[in-house]
Amino acid sequence: MNTATQTVDAGEIAKFEAMAAEWWDPHGKFKPLHMLNPTRLDYITAQIAAEFGRDLKDASPFAGLRLLDIGCGGGLLSEPMARLGADVVGADAAERNIPVARVHAEQSGLEIDYRFTTAEALAEAGEQFDVVLNMEVVEHVADPQGYLTACQQLLKPGGLMICSTINRNPKSFAMAIVGAEYVMRWLPKGTHEWQKFITPDELFALIANAGLTPVDRKGFVFNPIAWTWSLSDRDLSVNYVTASTKPA
Repeated sequence: MNTATQTVDAGEIAKFEAMAAEWWDPHGKFKPLHMLNPTRLDYITAQIAAEFGRDLKDASPFAGLRLLDIGCGGGLLSEPMARLGADVVGADAAERNIPVARVHAEQSGLEIDYRFTTAEALAEAGEQFDVVLNMEVVEHVADPQGYLTACQQLLKPGGLMICSTINRNPKSFAMAIVGAEYVMRWLPKGTHEWQKFITPDELFALIANAGLTPVDRKGFVFNPIAWTWSLSDRDLSVNYVTASTKPA
């Protein structure tokens, strides 16, 4: 296997290829992401605005920023980033996701550069970005350290990476696997592998070893009574998100 694909896990890719056509169905297999997306966007936009001194009240606050959505899927994050003015590249190692994303962007009147490729291939090609969105991907790769190092190489000096994943503990097993896959049936059984989950401290260490500086982390917390997601400064027990920067 060449260096451009060394972190790709073929089995993980096959899982998401099988679900590609359902990306934009809010009641389909990606229902959990549709529910979480507003909270993810709140965090992402706030971090980008703070890092680059942008006013989210502007018509195109992210104009002039080049942004990579790695593991873009059907474009649930790429599209809002494009609407905010960013120059967006959406990349995914699951080939069937790309035409789904392209068609939806065209129907939405958005210009997004979607590519069937990997972080390693983009890094080898010398691509550079102000922002890398790395959301719910690191728990699916074969080599998290190699993958995060490739993401670091893709950032310009002073650039920002937002990375989210799932904690590894009994609670995350109960909620992210038993609850989401077996009880609620939001996801096909086997979508996640608990042993691949990464604790916040482990992720911070991986990010630092890749040459980035971790600057923030927060939890995504689901309220089963209100049926809503929210950000938490303290509860990182299941889903969580981090921000890190590349030294200038």
